[in-house]
Amino acid sequence: MVCPLEQALAAMVTTFHKYSGKEGDKYKLSKAELKELLNKELPSFGSVKADLLVNDLDHDKDSEVDFKEFACFLACVAMGFNEFFKDAKQPRKK
Repeated sequence: MVCPLEQALAAMVTTFHKYSGKEGDKYKLSKAELKELLNKELPSFGSVKADLLVNDLDHDKDSEVDFKEFACFLACVAMGFNEFFKDAKQPRKK
């Protein structure tokens, strides 16, 4: 049986590759591919300008987002979610 964390990692990898390579390098997301991924898979981020996000994520400045850069983005999003839920915690009932 696959554990939830293993499922999450598999979803992260398969989602990246579902959108990468539709145009250009099959191991990188173009701005258009990233925009489509955000709109379909992370709709709460769909309003984010893909151009600005690619500029922020694109550490090697090739105007595309590779898997490492994408994983860093998801890690930052996860940290933001953690902070949100940490701050929203209610005292536990005994």
